[in-house]
Amino acid sequence: MIAVIDYGAGNIQSVVKALRFIGCEPVLTSDPDVLDRADAAVLPGVGSFGDAMQQLHARGLVEPIRRFAASGKPFLGICLGLQLLFESSEESPGVEGLGILKGKILRIPDAPGLKIPHMGWNSLTLREREGIFRSCSNAPYVYFVHSYYLQAQDESIVSATAEYGVTIHAAVHSGNIFAAQFHPEKSGEAGLCMLRDFAGCVKEG
Repeated sequence: MIAVIDYGAGNIQSVVKALRFIGCEPVLTSDPDVLDRADAAVLPGVGSFGDAMQQLHARGLVEPIRRFAASGKPFLGICLGLQLLFESSEESPGVEGLGILKGKILRIPDAPGLKIPHMGWNSLTLREREGIFRSCSNAPYVYFVHSYYLQAQDESIVSATAEYGVTIHAAVHSGNIFAAQFHPEKSGEAGLCMLRDFAGCVKEG
């Protein structure tokens, strides 16, 4: 069972639908006990960093998510779900993130001809061919919607980058933890391939 963590984020059903499409059995839940029993977990997200952390606290999900991430079972953060894994964000000064990984969430800097948010398709440069990228093409084309980006403290966990005025740490992999700034569930066959590889990590576990 893959638990899709429900904290009121918009568009969460697209993640559930994509997982079902590839043959998984996702359960949309905000119940810490269900999360504890799951074989894997997905933390999706759109919206603001501060609002999301407020909702996670309100639903009693902060410690259960930290506990799951430390369990060794496969965990996938998507879009805002990637950012929440880190310590803080310029979007919401003074708000503490989950702090599972170390790094900064920064605003994409303004530049001539650059539209913010970064919305649409962009190519990834892969730094590894493991985890969610085991079966992918060399430069997968994926869908982004974000105004803030990750700058990981430890670049060894960065599994893919993208260029949009700056080098965006577009995906990370640290042990059992995977996360993507882009939306695999909206990225066509390339994104489904990544979700299948994540599901493969679940079966291996």
